[in-house]
Amino acid sequence: MPKPLRYLLAILFPPVGIFLTYGLSISLVISIVLTLLGWVPGSLYAVWALVKHDENVGEAT
Repeated sequence: MPKPLRYLLAILFPPVGIFLTYGLSISLVISIVLTLLGWVPGSLYAVWALVKHDENVGEAT
């Protein structure tokens, strides 16, 4: 999935963006809880998690 689409989903629907990147994981649970507490915390966490994921993938290659 293209990066811009993942980031857009992370902003609009944070758990979806996390699920498409990490699958079923603790990151998804954290994203769901933060999104239930408010859309902004969920979106911020989702974007941060995607940035960290992309950094780690860049280091591995």
